[in-house]
Amino acid sequence: MKGFFGHPRGLAICFLTEMWERFSFYGMKALLTLYLAKHFLFSDQASYAVYGAYTALVYVGPVLGGYMADRFLGSRKAVTLGAILLVIGHFGMAFEGVPAVESFAADGTRTIISDPFYLQMFYLSLAFIIIGIGFLKPNISTMVGALYDQNDPRRDAGFTIFYMGINIGAAVASLLCGYLGEVYGWKYGFGLAGFGMLLGLLIFRGGQKYLEGHAEPPSASGLKQKSPIGLNIEHSIYAGAVASIGIAWFLVQSFSLVGNLLWIFSAIVVVGLLYFCFFRCTPVERDRMLVALVLMLFGVLFWALFEQSGTSLTLFADRSVNRDLWGSTIQTSQFQSLNPIFIVVFGSLFAGLWVWLGRRKLEPSTPAKFAFGIIQAGLGFLVLVFGAQFADSSAKVAMIWLVLAYLLHTTGELCLSPVGLSMITKLSVPKIVGLMMGVWFLSTAAAQYIASLIAMATGTHDESGLALSPEAALAGYMDVFKTIGMVGVGTGIVLLLLTPILRKRMHGIH
Repeated sequence: MKGFFGHPRGLAICFLTEMWERFSFYGMKALLTLYLAKHFLFSDQASYAVYGAYTALVYVGPVLGGYMADRFLGSRKAVTLGAILLVIGHFGMAFEGVPAVESFAADGTRTIISDPFYLQMFYLSLAFIIIGIGFLKPNISTMVGALYDQNDPRRDAGFTIFYMGINIGAAVASLLCGYLGEVYGWKYGFGLAGFGMLLGLLIFRGGQKYLEGHAEPPSASGLKQKSPIGLNIEHSIYAGAVASIGIAWFLVQSFSLVGNLLWIFSAIVVVGLLYFCFFRCTPVERDRMLVALVLMLFGVLFWALFEQSGTSLTLFADRSVNRDLWGSTIQTSQFQSLNPIFIVVFGSLFAGLWVWLGRRKLEPSTPAKFAFGIIQAGLGFLVLVFGAQFADSSAKVAMIWLVLAYLLHTTGELCLSPVGLSMITKLSVPKIVGLMMGVWFLSTAAAQYIASLIAMATGTHDESGLALSPEAALAGYMDVFKTIGMVGVGTGIVLLLLTPILRKRMHGIH
């Protein structure tokens, strides 16, 4: 195997492993809300609750998985463990059981009858995926960085290639897994996602020699030392991962508990960081840290709006969008491919735009980019509100308006997301950069939870479980979309007005 586009050969292994991992993740994610609503006949609110608990836990996991890899396992063992758990989880999703059935009593009470075994197997499969992502996601990125010397001019380009793999996997997964799942059966869509992850695991294991030893444990002898539970350190971590699956299985069914834990933990972290800022930092360090916290707070709103894609926008597309195109019907889940496709198309354009503006000293600052991202997220929903005025006689909106909404959300993401982690590394006090990275993931987890709360306001069934008329359902979606769209645009404008103040507090960091 020769070099990979002029880069270390190990980049190809990381590229393909992550591409197939993202294929499995986004393939399953595209189907998740639809599966809950159509197979298990969950209400919209219950579907969004499971989705919110799952995605919030997905973003908490990498904090612990990254620590275990850095401190004990090394990236190779952590990624292998994560990939094995993911394969089990994704194949477990393919065992769907008999579809749930509903009945209505004489008084109008709605009853759902489903197989409890397969429902719990579904939750257990989600738990395997949550813990698997926790071990794989942060450490495959670490391995990419380890392939290059700190000053290697190819480093940034290598990460660009790597992230291209993420979006290729996500785009193809939403198209293929979504189509198979909706047209031929859920088990085929989930099963294909499982095969994708299995292929990623095989590629990773088969390409170890190309990683040049960069992914090994920090201390091989340390892993063999005894832990307090009587096993060696390595086996104790594996046992802890299995035990964590049980905890995740419980939490993914407990939306309110996940939210309470997030708020309590977030409050403790914020209070601790504020104490650190005011009593342990120099004035310059304090200002920069406070700006980082403020931007993370604004980032929570962006991701809460952006992540409607997997919840309210999914069921909106299913129920209130005319999906017919040239004699064929676009499957609801396939709209999830728009975001990664737009990133592939426009990602390089935006990167080039920032460079072009930078050479002319016109590049927006990090706070301004955050503001532009939030404004575009809000505009995406207002585009849908505008397009709903032209709904057809069956209260269906033309799909072009949904495509435009996804386009605006993606361009907003390209303004905000690439500078997010960079902002953390630049503004944080060096000795707590790792902690601040964890806080960034925690803020994203909180955004996932808030996104589900927003989606719950868009329910299209009445209190008895009966579906609203198409006209009433569309009106309900538009009321919520108009509100969050205006909040997004307004918040972005406020941040734009605050930008000069924040830039001053950044003390020379752009």
